[in-house]
Amino acid sequence: MKGKYILTLACMTAVCSCDGFLNQVPTSDVSPEMYFNTEAQIQSYANGLYDILPSGIPLIKDRDTDNQAATDYSSIYVPGQWRVPQTGGEWTFSAIYNCNYFLEQVLPKYENGEISGSEDNIRHYIGEVYFLRALEYFNRYRALGDFPIITETLPDDQAVLTEASRRMPRNEVARFIVSDLDKAIEFMETTPDSRRTRINKESAMLLKSRVCLYEGTFLKYFKGTAFVPGADGWPGAAKSGEAAYEYPAGDIDAEINWFLDQCIYVSKDLAELFSLTENTGLLQQDISEPANPYIDMFADVDLSGYSEVLLWREYSQGLNITHGMGECTQKNNNGVGVTRGFTESFLMSNGLPIYAEGSGYAGDDYIADVRKDRDSRLALFLKEPGQKNILTGPTAGGDIQEIEPVPNINGMYGPALYTAGYTLRKGNPTDGEQSIMGAGQGSYTGIICFRGVEAMLNYIEAWYERTGSINATAGQYWEAVRRRAKVDTDYMKTVAATDMAKEAENDWGAYSAGKLIDATLYNIRRERRCELIGEGLRDMDLQRWRAKDQMCTEPYHIEGFKLWGPMKEWYRDGDEYDLKYGLDTPGAYVSPPDRSEYLRPYEKSRNSLVLDGYRWNMAHYLSPVAIQQFILTSPTGDPSESVIYQNPGWPLVAGDGPTN
Repeated sequence: MKGKYILTLACMTAVCSCDGFLNQVPTSDVSPEMYFNTEAQIQSYANGLYDILPSGIPLIKDRDTDNQAATDYSSIYVPGQWRVPQTGGEWTFSAIYNCNYFLEQVLPKYENGEISGSEDNIRHYIGEVYFLRALEYFNRYRALGDFPIITETLPDDQAVLTEASRRMPRNEVARFIVSDLDKAIEFMETTPDSRRTRINKESAMLLKSRVCLYEGTFLKYFKGTAFVPGADGWPGAAKSGEAAYEYPAGDIDAEINWFLDQCIYVSKDLAELFSLTENTGLLQQDISEPANPYIDMFADVDLSGYSEVLLWREYSQGLNITHGMGECTQKNNNGVGVTRGFTESFLMSNGLPIYAEGSGYAGDDYIADVRKDRDSRLALFLKEPGQKNILTGPTAGGDIQEIEPVPNINGMYGPALYTAGYTLRKGNPTDGEQSIMGAGQGSYTGIICFRGVEAMLNYIEAWYERTGSINATAGQYWEAVRRRAKVDTDYMKTVAATDMAKEAENDWGAYSAGKLIDATLYNIRRERRCELIGEGLRDMDLQRWRAKDQMCTEPYHIEGFKLWGPMKEWYRDGDEYDLKYGLDTPGAYVSPPDRSEYLRPYEKSRNSLVLDGYRWNMAHYLSPVAIQQFILTSPTGDPSESVIYQNPGWPLVAGDGPTN
């Protein structure tokens, strides 16, 4: 079978062992002419590409942002610690190749009517692969910006592969992704799966909305920097050989508007296709009490009944296909705590920020106070000692915590450590059986891949970024999201009470390009932050908003709950406190009170590289390209003579940090 070489420029050597990248296709003794001839065969191949979809436990994917804190700090916030790799990195084409191979083989056969089976289903599986190629390209370009656009399998020829590796401007990559998603939407007009466990038109529409909002806002906030095509210092200029870059829409402002318009159109169309899941505002604490569908949506076994869930992964205990969500929620989210900054961003239920006069904020001396009269998304998902985590099934075995304990901060390291004191219950299955890990055990609740409410949030933001106003549709969506959250729907009341200087203390999203944004835009971003916590989208948003520049000059301290207030009594042991601290104290496990009354998870030891807070380097907005890629695409082996270029601020020396 041809094509076993694969276009991954890390494998462009005289001998490359890349056969494993095509482990989902027939063995080499079966030619393409004998495969891709039936609906079942193309479905089987498409199934093998589903690993491109988001995987793992979403609850912990906002770590290393201002939302959540893991057991250790991230090196991206220590300028000089993130360095250019020699090999590996984000520059990879294996999944793209697999998609290209499918489309190259299947499309001609489909057009000639040579594939047997249901035409609707055949078209749907083709649409799935267009979607998956788009998603993989989105992953690559988010990390690297400019990136090669490859739509076909290529001969195992060094010159051809080198030429094909030339990076395309990021906005053109985004347009290519949009084009693939348009094809996916067209091909998936009908679906063989009403349960939404297969990729579908609606999830393609949401991804298109996400991509267009991402690129539109990225271009807007990075305009004039080396991160966007045509600006001074853009590294693509020297390699392209062109005097100036011309945007497809005419200029960068028109290009920004094109992406925002695309987001607006598709978001509105999608918002008409689903309904928001009901939220009772109540946390079920006994099996006799009514369930809350909004909570259950993140922890139910079968998510097909939730209109808002556009695409989800299904698991089965009987087939031993399980995951660790139950264990994760029982072990302080695998040691990923919630920050003080995140909890303080939530409004009161009356729509006022916690610092506003008349808000009624009870303070943060206790976790119960933090939850009182707040936006229900915080009140429901922030765990409080004494609450029931398990309502049915076994309550013994593994690390099941039937009753939420006092946060474990006193030296028990590992997943059970309450890194920041605060922890989330989002996704917590209340059946104890789901929390026991072991052979034949584990959680089999559904995992959400795409959720419709994001389309409403995308529309609101795109419309405001495009026009500087809130139209009737955006207002309708915003009110609906707040109504579901049990927050006063008068968003302008919130805007009027917003003090940006105070918000900036706890929310990186208060900034773009190092400057405070206006209060309306901030509250749009706040809504997104509060609705999508623990769904892995926070760092994507911070990147496109250019929301970390301020840390180039002003460090940010990650904080958790107010340890050095009344809650310290939770850790009293007779006349002493079981709270070991001191920057020079071996084995200290909490930060000292003279640094802050709030727990600072990364400021326990003088040896911490972030003892004085998180810092930022502009180069970190994009990942560096590994040096091997430059060597393989250089006619002489000299990285500086490669046809590709390094990302802004990164050197052409393996092991070195950013040049600035």
